[in-house]
Order: sequence, then C-alpha cells, then structure tokens
Amino acid sequence: MTVKVLRTDPAAQLPVYAHPGDAGMDVRSIEEVTLSPGARALIHTGLVLMLPPNAEAQVRPRSGLALKHGVTVLNTPGTIDAGYRGEVGVILINLGTEPFVVEKGMKIAQLVVSPVAQAEVVEVTSVDETDRGAGGFGSTGV
Repeated sequence: MTVKVLRTDPAAQLPVYAHPGDAGMDVRSIEEVTLSPGARALIHTGLVLMLPPNAEAQVRPRSGLALKHGVTVLNTPGTIDAGYRGEVGVILINLGTEPFVVEKGMKIAQLVVSPVAQAEVVEVTSVDETDRGAGGFGSTGV
C-alpha cells in the first residue's frame, strides 16, 4: 500500500517505521510546545497524507511518552480518513505531574495505516439471542 505525503513545512519529517515489521510509523512535531500538567494542545506535524481509497490512518500514542511522562494522545486513536487533505495534527495531553516540553523534531505519536471495510447498515425489529446477551461493562469480572 502506498501513502503519498506532502510536507507543508520545511521542518516536517516523513513518517518512518523504526524497525522492520512495525505496525506504527513515528510522527514528529514541527514546533516546540510546553504542556503543563493537565493541559492539552494540538501539535502540528507539517504533513498532509494522501491515503489510497478504502484506507485509513490511525494516530496512536507512544508508549514511552505515556510511561515516562504521562503524555498521551487525547482522542486515541485519532482517525484520518482517505479523503482528508488537511494537516495531520496530534492532540497531546499531559496527564503527568510535571510540565512536559514537546520539542521540535520529537517523536510524538505513531501512525498506523489500515484497510477499511464499510458496512451496510440495515435496521431490524429484533436481534438474535447469544450466550453473552447484553452482558458488558465488567460482566466477566473485574
């Protein structure tokens, strides 16, 4: 699958896989932003994606930022549809106890590209029964 990428800022870096076989590509910031504890901000990447039809990209958190600093992607996963032609932005939130500085060029998120299957929605008047039924939200234990 080919994803075409337009850099809208000279500081923008193309997404890259860190290791062969990785699912997510690293995405980097083009700006410096300080996130106070509890604060959130839209971090710019300077990238516009041209995804193929029937594909999507998901913006996901980086585990190292989450574990070491309490910084994560707020609307995870963020969805980028194939028809979107705006800049990829990453909404970061600082859930940690110290201010966190997003540095220019820092890896801030992962981008996972996947095929999309669209479902046909059909209204019905009843649903079939299953062993699980309506059990959810902790129904199998805590």
